[in-house]
Amino acid sequence: MTDFAAARRHMVDGQVRPADVTDLRIISAMQAVARERFVPPEAVGLAYLDRTLSVGGTRCLLKPVVLAKLIQALELEPTDRVLVVGCATGYAAAVLGHIAGQVVALEQDDALIQAARAALASQPNVIVAKGPLVEGWERGGAFDAILVDGAIEILPEAFRRQLKDGGRLACVLGGAPQASAMLYRRSGAELGGRAIFDAAAAPLPGFAKTPVFAF
Repeated sequence: MTDFAAARRHMVDGQVRPADVTDLRIISAMQAVARERFVPPEAVGLAYLDRTLSVGGTRCLLKPVVLAKLIQALELEPTDRVLVVGCATGYAAAVLGHIAGQVVALEQDDALIQAARAALASQPNVIVAKGPLVEGWERGGAFDAILVDGAIEILPEAFRRQLKDGGRLACVLGGAPQASAMLYRRSGAELGGRAIFDAAAAPLPGFAKTPVFAF
């Protein structure tokens, strides 16, 4: 039988800490959240490996180190309201729930919504919302931060509108082999971004660039 507590410690000490993740709140959260609860039963033995992990269809959990570094880049405050776009089974939202004041976990797949609500039932500051991922969550008001829980090729204008002035957005932009983790910050009406590290992630549905045909 797998010792999940030991596997969790090895994940944090062997993957996350060596990647310059120094925010002790993230370290504590990733040690506290049982990642095996957010993967299919047949994959629990893989829950703490240094890899993206399929949770059904084309959807995956981010690699632990990629998630940790994206969260660290957001520089969250304990009172921040955070939107997770494409929460899948809810692991990233669960980690954020230990760090931020309130988390809205947005998902559009019914099976994943059901799994996320079951896994997050014990975290009252995390709400699972249903809606198209590319539209974000307008009815939630403006957020202090947005985490996109997967790779995207386009950044919808709706996400800029849903950030407060000074709000931050972290995502993996692009596809293999040229993808980068990006940090965006809203300043007035503008949303400026910069690459923060090389990263790869499974693509979220609905964020592909429109093909351009040359004749």
